[in-house]
Amino acid sequence: MPIRLHRLGGSIRCVLASGACLTAGLLPVHAQEAAATATTASAKQLDTVIVTGRAGVKERSKAETSYSITGIDEERLRLQAPTSVTESLKSVPGFWVEASGGEASGNVRARGVPVDGFGSITLLDDGMPVQHDPALGYLNGDQAFRLDETTERIEVVRGGPSSIFYSNAPAGAVNYIPRQPGDRTEGVFKYTIGDYGLHRGDFWVGTPVGQDWKLSLGGYYRQDDGVRDPGFKANDGGQVRLNLVRALDGGSLSFDVKHMDDKVMLYLGIPMRTTGGKIRAVPGFDGNHGTLAGPETEHVRMRMADGGIYDFDNGEGTHVKRDQFTVKFDKTFGDWRFVDSVRYNDTETQRNGMFPNALQSASSFLTNRDNLALLARHPGATALQFRYANAPGQVYDTANQNGNGLIVIGGLRGVTAPVKELMNDARVSRRFEFGSQSHDLTFGYYYAKVDQDFDRYSSTVLLDARANARLLDLVAVDAGGNPVATISDHGVWRYGYEWENASGRSQTHAFYLADEWQVNDKLRIDGGVRWEKVNVEGWVEGRVQPNLTGAGPITDSQMWIGNGRFSTYDRDFDKVGWTLGGNWQFDEYSGLFARWTSTFRLPNLGSFITNATAKPVIQTMDLGEIGYKFTHQTFDLFATAFFTRYDNVGYSNYVFDANTGASTRQELFADTRTFGLELEAAYYPVDWFDISMTATVQEPEYRGLRYTEVVNGQPVLRDFVGNQLIRVPKNSLRVVPGFNLAGGKLRLQASYERQGERYVDTANSVRLPSYDVINLSGRYDIDDRWSLYGYVDNLDNSLGLTEGNPRAGEVASGDAGANTFIARPLLGRSYRLALMYRF
Repeated sequence: MPIRLHRLGGSIRCVLASGACLTAGLLPVHAQEAAATATTASAKQLDTVIVTGRAGVKERSKAETSYSITGIDEERLRLQAPTSVTESLKSVPGFWVEASGGEASGNVRARGVPVDGFGSITLLDDGMPVQHDPALGYLNGDQAFRLDETTERIEVVRGGPSSIFYSNAPAGAVNYIPRQPGDRTEGVFKYTIGDYGLHRGDFWVGTPVGQDWKLSLGGYYRQDDGVRDPGFKANDGGQVRLNLVRALDGGSLSFDVKHMDDKVMLYLGIPMRTTGGKIRAVPGFDGNHGTLAGPETEHVRMRMADGGIYDFDNGEGTHVKRDQFTVKFDKTFGDWRFVDSVRYNDTETQRNGMFPNALQSASSFLTNRDNLALLARHPGATALQFRYANAPGQVYDTANQNGNGLIVIGGLRGVTAPVKELMNDARVSRRFEFGSQSHDLTFGYYYAKVDQDFDRYSSTVLLDARANARLLDLVAVDAGGNPVATISDHGVWRYGYEWENASGRSQTHAFYLADEWQVNDKLRIDGGVRWEKVNVEGWVEGRVQPNLTGAGPITDSQMWIGNGRFSTYDRDFDKVGWTLGGNWQFDEYSGLFARWTSTFRLPNLGSFITNATAKPVIQTMDLGEIGYKFTHQTFDLFATAFFTRYDNVGYSNYVFDANTGASTRQELFADTRTFGLELEAAYYPVDWFDISMTATVQEPEYRGLRYTEVVNGQPVLRDFVGNQLIRVPKNSLRVVPGFNLAGGKLRLQASYERQGERYVDTANSVRLPSYDVINLSGRYDIDDRWSLYGYVDNLDNSLGLTEGNPRAGEVASGDAGANTFIARPLLGRSYRLALMYRF
């Protein structure tokens, strides 16, 4: 019977197709990996032990699972070398990932669920949530987690039972599984450099301490200027993790501490233009490596209505300071197994960014009726000009400045959001055998307490359209072109167009029951049910514009401030979800599974954090899947047909008005339906060549998105039923051919990705064209301990657009029909080189 080797700590785990496990003798690290490499051609993916999306006494292999799961092992992860959590998921079929915003604040669309950020899947760190709600009011789960050499592998459950075992996971769960120390001292050190000023060091060391204890220590530190260089340090920081494990008779006890202090740049859209049917950056702007953020918008002191100063520092980017403490207890008592995991997080996040709210020609801004009316305030003024804030004598050329004559109204947004979380997941499992049949029963209880504060202050600035954009001032001039008055304030057009002060708490209780019924040696049926209840309470301070008469500087005319009156909320929501699936194993090489899941996503603090009177609804979903799996010697195939029905999808549609400087919020709900097919395949015809492929073909559509709005005093029906889901492609493909040369010492591989066309808005009025991107990577083993890795990201400098301008509206975009617009393309071509030492 074929076996597959898995390196766990200081030993090799051999997993047979039957699911039984053996432990081999200890081998040197390089010998273990050489042995694993030697068996690659005959390795069986179905033998991999799965720990995500299930609970029980007996281990289960991938062959025995009745749901879709993708595993990314240690060496595959190193060769892919993702620069962010979101990037690590690009090889998962059914997931469309958007990582063009940098190392954090990515977006994942799973199986056609049209939810931003990580609102449809949860992120797990060693089986426990990184953040109870990974879409917590401007706080994505990927902001609180970083990949480094302490991560051994990733397991991704798509749909299936993820929502039974985890909160806020209707479309899947991603489990980042850390390395565990083995029975001898071992470790790894890796140093990486890049052509964008990257210097990064990763390390991990594991060792036994005493007779029963094992200890590991790891982490990283890095600095770089960013692929899109803002003219200041873009990314700076790191994390360290300490893990202490004690072996028990029939179990283990572990203590895990992680500290992170990291700043990452938030990349946003850039000015784009359609030329000759092709989309390119506007003249004078490098679409591959340019960013509007720059030294002039790095540090701005923004006036507040109470006389104070808000110190905006874009050099902070998304700055996360986080302490994570975890205790896990796993013990078998006869036929019973008890597992309890406790995690406490204390996370402070400062999230600053320079948001491009609107793009327009400089001449249209200067001739705008509302702006021209400002001339009456300044006797002798006859016209408006733009001049550079840091060079008042330099007049902006409205016809062709920077080769484009465009300006950007940018939003300097600062969000402060400290969060404290306590989570506990306790499970009791018992295996019952009845002749040839068995039941593996699990009962669990999950508790989460979350405290979040939220403050936001933003101002708009006037910028030219170029990389590292410069601040512009609006100047009133006389007939001779001489300055009469400067209307803006050193580039600031409106102070305080956003202001929020809020605080909230939530408590979640969930009970779940799961059963795995082994009917015979070929058929297993499993199911589960989860009841969850959340209470959310808190307050939101009201706001007021004190300068209602328009007296004083125009920059202060729309400034918001708190009014000292607080709206409170105290709401409860609860729901029951269930899942039922089966796995029919034809033989050790192939099988068939099917599953139906009825699940939900409850409202949370993010639903109320800026609106105490919000009326959120429970989002309900039905997910079905039928999958076939085959693996034998040189070929692996996993094919899954899926169906997703997502009800009551909530939208907060913000539309920025360039004239008033205000963002108008719309609350809408819709239903969606998606049919699709996911494919994973790998072919190992000879020792020196292999090729793998993932693909998704789907039909993602809106249902029930129909409403009436008043336009020029007349009702207008908006009917978006049947439209393609926002940002979700119908077709996705990723192909990775690889070559093993020089007796296996040299590994070279490429990845080709193609994403089908998508739309910026639900009206499907602004199209994001399909795009292709190529990445290269390689590894050369210098000797048993030293390895050299090389990477070329976005070899072809693809300008594939991942999103448009959400601030123009995501229901019906204000950019519809525009020749120039804001959009966010892929990060440009970059190079990295890493040297790794193992012992």
